[in-house]
Formats: sequence, structure tokens, C-alpha cells
Amino acid sequence: MIYLMRHGQDDETYVGGWSNVSLLPEGREEVKESASWIKDNLDIKRILVSDVVRAVQSAKIVSEVINVPYQLEEKLREQNKGLLNGIPKDDAYNNYPGYTDKEITVDTVFPEGESLRNLYERIREYLEELLKMQDDTLLITHRGVINMIYFLLNNKELDMDKKQFGVETASIHELDQKNKTIRKVR
Repeated sequence: MIYLMRHGQDDETYVGGWSNVSLLPEGREEVKESASWIKDNLDIKRILVSDVVRAVQSAKIVSEVINVPYQLEEKLREQNKGLLNGIPKDDAYNNYPGYTDKEITVDTVFPEGESLRNLYERIREYLEELLKMQDDTLLITHRGVINMIYFLLNNKELDMDKKQFGVETASIHELDQKNKTIRKVR
């Protein structure tokens, strides 16, 4: 088994993607709680982490609690929202008409970024590597990445419902490589 963890809570008044938005204090606390759960319930030998700031901050916390070093893995990055990465959502909506949460579709390509379908294809290619990865690996990443794995392994058509798989901040999901299944464990 390998495990996927979403980073802790960050400031959602900013566009996420490949932004430099940091964890909020409550995000740090929920990551500490998840790290303690990992320490008590899993035997993690390796941590791979998205190189986006909020994921790296989460990895530092987990690494300290379970005493396992982490390594950056850019393939675990969230959807690239291009010119909108990290800007206040109000500014994004005012300066980039057509990019509000209600207007984007799975095929909307962000200026100098990618669409959700592009992320899906990127993770589909990476999934083959994940299925061959050594057991007891923890991947610290983003909701979009984990959601794409749920879509892929459940043969579900891609849609814009971000919350359907329960990938909350600091949640943990178990990927059974042998059976090609994923489920939330915390």
C-alpha cells in the first residue's frame, strides 16, 4: 500500500494551483494531527512531496513527527493555474473574465497554465509509476491530484465536483496498488 495525504489548510481567498500560499495556523495543526495518526497506524519508509509551498510545509511537519526524510516530486503538483496562481480570487475574477469557479469547465485552460483535463492526463501517466511504487510510501500532494486518482481508478468521467471523494485538508487515502483501488482512511 501507498498513502496519499492532502496538504493542510491554506488561505482559500487566493487561487491555489502552483501558488506560494502558505499553510494557515489551523492547517499546521491538522497536519500535526494527521502526522500523529500516521505515526501510530502506518509504517512509512519514504515520503514524496509536491514542490508547491503548502505541500512542502506539510511534509516538513510530517517528516519531523514520523522521523522520515522527504523528497520533492514535481509530478505531484496541483493543476497549474498559470497567470492566476497565487493571486487573490477577487483580482482573478476581475482581471480574467470567464475564470470564476462557476464558469470554468474541465476543458478550461488557464492563461499560461493547464485545464483540469490536462491535470487528469498528467496524473493518468504518473499513475503507472504509482502502481509500481514501493509499499509504505507517503505522497503529500493536493486535492486535485488525489481526485484524479479517484476518477481514474473508479473509471468515473471527469467533472468539476471537487468534494465528491472527501479529499479534505490533511486527509489520508490508501492506494492499494495490487487491486488498483483507493479509499479514504483518515
